[in-house]
Amino acid sequence: MRTIEEHGYQFEEWITPEQIAADVKQVADQINKDYAGKEPLFLVVLNGAFVFAADLLRGLKDIRCDVTFIRVSSYFGMSSTGNLQLIVPMQQSVRNRDVIIVEDIVDSGLTIHHMKAMLRAEGATSSRVAAMLYKPSKLEYNDAKPDYVGHEIADEFVVGYGLDFDGYARNLDAIYRVKK
Repeated sequence: MRTIEEHGYQFEEWITPEQIAADVKQVADQINKDYAGKEPLFLVVLNGAFVFAADLLRGLKDIRCDVTFIRVSSYFGMSSTGNLQLIVPMQQSVRNRDVIIVEDIVDSGLTIHHMKAMLRAEGATSSRVAAMLYKPSKLEYNDAKPDYVGHEIADEFVVGYGLDFDGYARNLDAIYRVKK
């Protein structure tokens, strides 16, 4: 089992690249099925979701889709601040579009809750969420429960596969958790 050190913490490999690939394929297969004949807009939440989004989008072989990005932040260090900061707004209209928000991880659901409200206000036909990771025990906003989940996890701090610790460790091909 591989281990890494980041900011003085030891992390152990937890979800392997092979498991990640299987999780992403399962999510892509379900979206292909659910959106057959439709042209959804994928709204990728930067920075964390870019790796998951790239793999997910390559798995969408049966549908036409469009992609745009938004950058928000609610984290500092290893915990959420409880505040959502819009850093880069979306650059594309969502009016009359089926939107799939692509997120690296959903825990409290704060980000998704606010994004869904924004999408409703801007006239989206529908909004769903595809998340690589989901912490059901941390969910505080019922409307933020992801529709498509790669992997459910317990309340642990994780890095890798796009998830960072103050900007570092996004480039790892596996997902690591704090070593116990």
